[in-house]
Amino acid sequence: MSLIFYRAPMSTATITELVLAELGVPHEVVTVDIRKGESTRVEYLKLNPNGKVPTVVHDGTAIWESAAITMYLGETFGVEKKLYPAPGLRRGEAMKWIVWTNVTLGDAVSRWTRNTMSWTPAEQHNALAAEAAKADMASCLRILDDALDGRQFLCGEYSIVDTHVNSYVDWLRHMQVDMKPYPRLAAWGERCCARPAYTRVMAADKK
Repeated sequence: MSLIFYRAPMSTATITELVLAELGVPHEVVTVDIRKGESTRVEYLKLNPNGKVPTVVHDGTAIWESAAITMYLGETFGVEKKLYPAPGLRRGEAMKWIVWTNVTLGDAVSRWTRNTMSWTPAEQHNALAAEAAKADMASCLRILDDALDGRQFLCGEYSIVDTHVNSYVDWLRHMQVDMKPYPRLAAWGERCCARPAYTRVMAADKK
């Protein structure tokens, strides 16, 4: 079995890095230096024509998009380890949260950062669009908080669904988004971040 993981520091590839750590799957790591344009080189574009990370190549087949990667790794390596549901209703619930994170929450976050953060020129910022996006983000975080009512984790027991969603929410914490209005979400995040795989990956990334 050959599994190669293409990553870049401080990117959404951290989601895949954490998922792989939780699953304990042996793999080769290739770091792509985006600032040097390595993600747009012909060799890499043959694997991922989007020129982005993460990408995994499993036995010669390239898979990209972090949500697709999480679901693929889960169904391939996670079921026996009780870290991803077997096919059925719980699998559907797991897929729902993974895709929702990248699509619905991701869209709100993208619109907010595009109109507030320094990596977009200030003259392109739109204050009204930023406020609308911030409200949509708050609505999404409320949905997560409500979903955790009476639950320790999103699908009952801990799974890589929590790994995926928490890694994305981590980005919002680093951007100083206030989590106080969402006490269940905050407590869930603490539980996720206390996982040995999480602490191990975060410690390695700081080196």
